[in-house]
Amino acid sequence: MTSTDNRAAWAPLLADLDRRRTAARAMGGPEKLVRYRHRGGVDARTRITRLLDPGTFVELGTLAGATPADAFVAGSGLIGGRPVLVGAEDFTVAGGSIGVPNGSKRARLAALARQERVPLVLMLEGAGHRATNALAPHRPAPNDLMALAELAGLVPTVSIVTGPSAGHSALAAPLSDFVVMVDGPAALFAAGPPLVAEALGEQVSKEKLGGAAVHAAASGVAHNVARDADEALGLARRYLSYFPSSAWRHPPVNGEGADVGERVLTELLDLIPPNPRRPYDMRAVLASLVDAGSLFEVQPAYGSGVITALARLGGRAVAVVANQPMVRAGAIDVAAAAKAARFIEITSAFHLPVVMLADNPGVLPGSASERAGILRAAARMFAAQHRCGVPKLHVTIRKAFGFGSSVMGMNAFDGQTVSLAFPGVVLGGIPAAVGGRTAKADAETRRALVDNEAAGPWRLASSVTYDEVIDPRELRNALLAGLRLAAGRLTGPAEPVARTGYLP
Repeated sequence: MTSTDNRAAWAPLLADLDRRRTAARAMGGPEKLVRYRHRGGVDARTRITRLLDPGTFVELGTLAGATPADAFVAGSGLIGGRPVLVGAEDFTVAGGSIGVPNGSKRARLAALARQERVPLVLMLEGAGHRATNALAPHRPAPNDLMALAELAGLVPTVSIVTGPSAGHSALAAPLSDFVVMVDGPAALFAAGPPLVAEALGEQVSKEKLGGAAVHAAASGVAHNVARDADEALGLARRYLSYFPSSAWRHPPVNGEGADVGERVLTELLDLIPPNPRRPYDMRAVLASLVDAGSLFEVQPAYGSGVITALARLGGRAVAVVANQPMVRAGAIDVAAAAKAARFIEITSAFHLPVVMLADNPGVLPGSASERAGILRAAARMFAAQHRCGVPKLHVTIRKAFGFGSSVMGMNAFDGQTVSLAFPGVVLGGIPAAVGGRTAKADAETRRALVDNEAAGPWRLASSVTYDEVIDPRELRNALLAGLRLAAGRLTGPAEPVARTGYLP
């Protein structure tokens, strides 16, 4: 057979492949796409293209299912030059619901993420399992939620919610490390409004049932809220930039910027009032402390008495946990403790050093706080920071009382690389005046307790509970020195954290 004959024989096969690919990539068709885009939607394939580095998307499972890509566009590509796997529910095809081939693709993506040790990004906008699945034969097999659960602490996982996501689809969000919701169209729920009305007789809109405000501020399922799909994609790219591709690597170091070296933070004397009763915005302190433009707050609307943020110090990615004196003087409530514990677990699993800045009057007391479970939540936060095996850098800024000091890493010989304090910090099991009255102490003892509380960090520094008391202006340089000290743990071979036991 000649070369011409070969090409003639290939022609119908390639034409058939081209026809099938074209049909599979058509999504819901021109009319549905026009309506979808008219409502402000960004279709699944466009979202993937905008997330990834230009021209790097390679599709997987294009021909799966009897409908275009079976409502789930999936494949691999690059973000910032590093490989990732990505899957996007296509609302224009069967409402983005999960058919049997769709489910296989999802499980395949998650399995590949673990096998190849690369991050996984999911874009959620679907109706959960397709009702007709019950009529389709399929063999028992592991599903994607099992695989997602196995990815925890091994590769970074991100969910971007661009529309309503219900049932099985929505469950991918709480199993992910980072969840972004688009304000307005995005929603997450175990069951959507029609099923809620049928089952409970409750009439509720999708926004009030599971919109961005619900999950970013009340439930804590979502971490950040974006104005639109493009901002959500940008947040996902930025989040991943602080993390290694997997727990078998260290985070990337960006040491080429203009602001990676030492500098004196004179402005901290203006930002932080020495009087512990006066509030100030810890965000301004953090923005001054870290490399310029690198502060990225995670979950700002939930548990706002504690700030959890990603940043860079000297070009190195770090996780920051800091009390916020603007919110109840920095007292730690259930939401704040739960947020901080999970943040520490995730970031330490990927070898980011943890910087802890304490300025709080303790964990939040009161009957409502007790009923909400403050003891368990605070114990979980304490256990998380105690068990993290990464370099831990603690600084007491102005005050730290009772368990509020312990959960923020102010425990002698608790694995800190450095333990520092500013002069004038106020410390104690409980505020001295309250403690004296509660103990029914005499006037002389009460005065001694108050004087001791106001005596600053000198007694603890004298016993090396603190390594050093520093001038606030030295904060950045002291932390950079701590990272240099820990350099041996921040380079070389890396491996996943071995977890034993369970947290409270």
